[in-house]
Amino acid sequence: MQASIPIMLFAKAPVPGAVKTRLIPTLGAKRAAELAEALAEETIQAALASHVGPVSLWGSPDASHPFFRKMKKRYHIELETQVGGDVGARMEHALGTCLRDHPFAILTGTDLLHPAPALYIGAAQALQSGTQATLAPSADGGYVLIGLSRVFPTLFREMAWGTDGVCAETLRRLETLGCSVVLLPPQRDLDTPGDYADWSAVDAPGVDHCCKKCLELRGKGDLTGRLP
Repeated sequence: MQASIPIMLFAKAPVPGAVKTRLIPTLGAKRAAELAEALAEETIQAALASHVGPVSLWGSPDASHPFFRKMKKRYHIELETQVGGDVGARMEHALGTCLRDHPFAILTGTDLLHPAPALYIGAAQALQSGTQATLAPSADGGYVLIGLSRVFPTLFREMAWGTDGVCAETLRRLETLGCSVVLLPPQRDLDTPGDYADWSAVDAPGVDHCCKKCLELRGKGDLTGRLP
């Protein structure tokens, strides 16, 4: 039997005004925060449905937000705090912590436009086939998922996070290290009004693993910038 692979989900505390800021003109601060919650829950559901391994939610700036505690109780998942200065340091810490007890680890965010179990299954299959790293590129030039068999600190340090060259630079560094890598199908995060329009346009009843809050939020935003 293949060993289970833990999936770590990074999420920012859904505080109105502090999350999904590019969507606030479209949705308002409160609804943008609700959207962040909905996407996180949908991601948790997809990760659990993949049956790849144990799922944990890693909160920032800490794990004390009531939403995080609610997810822990509702889905019986582990709850951890992201540790480190920038996102690279936090990723390095989380992956290093997990890889002390497991041969592989998968880390992803909770902003995916349409999270699906197939993403995590694909990452697990890549790692179990012998590759040392796997990445799911994002449309903005970053990546939404990384899976590793060991921590390579150079992948996370002195990186221009949030720019369109993150994935390419990560691949370059993996090549320099002599690491094998499998690229998964490209994904999209939900960050902009255009992303929200595409997300809302999907026929909600046909979306797999779509939580109740996601169903409620679809189509509520007025993409001209006014609240309904």
